Amino acid sequence: MCGIWALFGSDECLSVQCLSAMKIAHRGPDAFRFENVNGFTNCCFGFHRLAVVDQLYGMQPIRVKKFPYLWLCYNGEIYNHRQVGADARFPARRLVDGEGPSCHLYARGGAERTAALLDGVFAFVLLDTANASSPPRPGRLRRRPMFRLLTDRRSAGSEALHGGAPRVDPFPPGHYEVLDLKPSGKVVTVETVKYHSSRHQPLHTRASHSIPSVGRFSGFEPETVKGNIRLLFENAVRKRLMTERRIGCLLSGGLDSSLVAAVLLKQIKERKLPYPLQTFAIGMEDSPDLLAARKVASHIGSEHHEVIFDTYDITTVRMYLVSQYIRKNTDSVVIFSGEGSDELTQGYIYFHKVSHGGRVQCSAQSKRSVSTFADESSELKAWER
Repeated sequence: MCGIWALFGSDECLSVQCLSAMKIAHRGPDAFRFENVNGFTNCCFGFHRLAVVDQLYGMQPIRVKKFPYLWLCYNGEIYNHRQVGADARFPARRLVDGEGPSCHLYARGGAERTAALLDGVFAFVLLDTANASSPPRPGRLRRRPMFRLLTDRRSAGSEALHGGAPRVDPFPPGHYEVLDLKPSGKVVTVETVKYHSSRHQPLHTRASHSIPSVGRFSGFEPETVKGNIRLLFENAVRKRLMTERRIGCLLSGGLDSSLVAAVLLKQIKERKLPYPLQTFAIGMEDSPDLLAARKVASHIGSEHHEVIFDTYDITTVRMYLVSQYIRKNTDSVVIFSGEGSDELTQGYIYFHKVSHGGRVQCSAQSKRSVSTFADESSELKAWER
């Protein structure tokens, strides 16, 4: 996906700052912008774009005429941006999902309410220069990987990690951080707040009426659980179709990726998208995964591609090779997969061989969290090459 980069309190020249921002250029091959904040020599933003939605007007940092004091750089997807805009009557100037909800919500309710009302995966860096009597305040929000670098002279936030930098730390998920930018150019943390936990119902599920609510089905009877799983799973696929680029799906022939591919193809047909679903499998010649994937692809009717390699089955190598193939040989950009579900539901065989004393204990509360908010987990991913 896109690469976002922000630097506050640097004493280095513009050319050095720009070269630093270019270290995440691989994150966005379609466009690049580097911009200093007017009146603040120690503030700058860098943005590498992979155009997925609104290819004409999606450049960043985002500025809104009504709020000229806000500078926003973000990466990710906000699935409920139209519903939030309609409920609050935000005048959206473009289709970019981050503009209306992020800037308008922040201007009305601050960082915590903004983050809590958004359904999606995102990382934000937002600079608020509104109040001249107090220091400008950069803020960071995270629900997807973001990293921060701190030195004795500066603070930088980036949505991609680059080597050789001192004290590069991952920004904690489900948190936001507020910082003061001092006249000297140094940044001081004001507060770091956890606004969401996977054990609690997200605020956006209570505020939005556009997504079917699991609350309609309460209890743990088998049929109720099945209905909730189906509802959540189908909605998790549906809301990730928010793209103007071609969609594909990784397919191993296992339960997880096969279900994702089948539901995805069904929804592509319902939306009457002008292309068939491309599925991608990788493995050694005639390996069980490839044979199973062929069978599933034939059954659901996808346009199937195979990548053959002759080394040991290492997940990292496989993901790199299949991603490389997709980029070089197809026009699919948004790729669905079933990665993560085995970790969430303890599907790997070594989980079953754990001794009773070491087995993961699952309370009624955690069961409710998994069954009710599975779409917040990593069991389904849509990612861009």
